[in-house]
Amino acid sequence: MNKRKPEPRERPSEQTLRDIELTAVELARLAGAEIVTAFGGMLSVRYKGGSSSNDESAWRDPVSDVDHRVELLIRARLAERFPEHGIIGEEIDERSGRTHEFVWAIDPIDGTANFVNGFPLFAASIGVLYRERPIAGALWCATSHALRAGVYHAHRGGPLNFDDQPIAPRPNPAVRRRLAGAPHARHGGPFPWDVRTTGSAAIECAFVAAGLLRVASFRRPNLWDIAGGITLVQAVGGEVRCPAGAGWVSLDRFEPAAGPSGTAPDLRNWHEPLVVGEREAVALLCRAQAA
Repeated sequence: MNKRKPEPRERPSEQTLRDIELTAVELARLAGAEIVTAFGGMLSVRYKGGSSSNDESAWRDPVSDVDHRVELLIRARLAERFPEHGIIGEEIDERSGRTHEFVWAIDPIDGTANFVNGFPLFAASIGVLYRERPIAGALWCATSHALRAGVYHAHRGGPLNFDDQPIAPRPNPAVRRRLAGAPHARHGGPFPWDVRTTGSAAIECAFVAAGLLRVASFRRPNLWDIAGGITLVQAVGGEVRCPAGAGWVSLDRFEPAAGPSGTAPDLRNWHEPLVVGEREAVALLCRAQAA
């Protein structure tokens, strides 16, 4: 008798989510240790835009040897732990298949320009998707609400943690103008916040989750920039919205997109505007963006 193949779950089991979160934390800490060891040293740096001295824009997207080494280490660990899972990394476009239910989105150093310049504000981002939906994230951040490096982490339906301890944002009610990572807002101002730019989408997602920023917006982030941070924001009841038609809607899943040369749709090609943060602040910013 042929057994019927079980239907895929809408959501992995709680134990699976916990196991995945623990692995994500382990990988984020591994990345952080490598980053700390290399920080301040004489790094090998190349630029994704090439090496033309006549085009200043070619020098705006640096990559260090640490980025590449950290991604290789993470890929090796995942191959041992979850060989059936897919991987999308910033530095290496190498995947054994593109139909995996579980996909890890890895940014070994988000904020590389800060890192290579010795500016201590950057992160290592580990995000996990299940059937294109974010389910877990772990972000090692060079600084935090605790004034030290550490890992923010969560899984879908679970609490926000910092280095294995649950935390909850507690904004000071005496502060009348809080902060936002929304430098591109052009309409609808003035807004009831002051703007800060960190140079790292992952850091800003973590800071939104931790209550250090009310809201953050990103013009065309890469999947690996924000996949880990989205789960953190949702863990504290925050909102995540993306454009749809003339308005903005809550992000449910990432839609694979075709490449620039018309290649088959792939999650790697996802690039959509995004707003994350407290619900009221997100609604305000989205209304202004749609104006």
